[in-house]
Amino acid sequence: MLVHIETIFRNLNGWGLPVIMLLIGVIEFAYGLYENHWTKNEKVLDIVCFVVPRIVVRPFVAYVGLLLFPRLLPEAKNIFAWVPFWWGFAIIAVADDLTQYWYHRLHHQLPWLWRFHRTHHSAPYMGMAMASRQNIIYTIFFSQIYLTTTLVYLGLGYPVLFVTGVKALITTGAHSSIKWDKPFYTIKWLKPIGWVMERLISTPATHHAHHADTSDDGVGYYKGNFGNMFFIWDLIFGTGIITRQYPSGYGIKHYKQEEWYAQFLWPIFKSKKEGSELSANGPMVGDALPEKVPAVVAGS
Repeated sequence: MLVHIETIFRNLNGWGLPVIMLLIGVIEFAYGLYENHWTKNEKVLDIVCFVVPRIVVRPFVAYVGLLLFPRLLPEAKNIFAWVPFWWGFAIIAVADDLTQYWYHRLHHQLPWLWRFHRTHHSAPYMGMAMASRQNIIYTIFFSQIYLTTTLVYLGLGYPVLFVTGVKALITTGAHSSIKWDKPFYTIKWLKPIGWVMERLISTPATHHAHHADTSDDGVGYYKGNFGNMFFIWDLIFGTGIITRQYPSGYGIKHYKQEEWYAQFLWPIFKSKKEGSELSANGPMVGDALPEKVPAVVAGS
């Protein structure tokens, strides 16, 4: 049984997740969930952001890491192989996602970092098309790709395999334009499960709020709901809002449809759009440091 589960997660971390994302994306597109937002520029940007990290960045980091570690730390190979699987799973899941929570949060709160993360929020739609949409610098400094390579060398390959697989499924589901979590808020016998779920992991309702183009409607909350796999970090650190509703609009109000190469490769390439944050000497608009807002909990 364990062998079959391992095979599933190994394939999930290889070709499985991209296939799942493509299938969900086709369903979203077929139902017109992107409306008329997916222009040529947006398509190219989404596709480049989906492909490049998977065929260039991650393989390169893994190759260099597994090439250097035996030379630099020969005695450390499999040093943590004795750690029980579930302890390894729990420790890695917490350490990885908590690190990512703060990495993500800082990119919203520090204006000079915001422009590296802005690409992910410029999409005026939610779905599989934009789930991987990130500036290349943001991706390169993303802790998970380095942590994964390091922990595999140290002997925690199995827990890493499962954590990355579970996290990929949760974050993929949270970005989907398919509101799969809605039944958990409306069907009576599912409500207790929904109450726990929305506080533990990211869902479309909580994560869509983070991608809203405004917070004036009481639903959108782009200055909070930073959790990736676990939403509980937002409850612990006071940055979470739960409304069980979905924003009417997504993206950023000052989006100027900057060229795909500027969004993907800024500051290596700059935008030619006048007044854009990504243009040469462009304004640093940023995302202001949010005031401390207590979590708003929906009724059961």
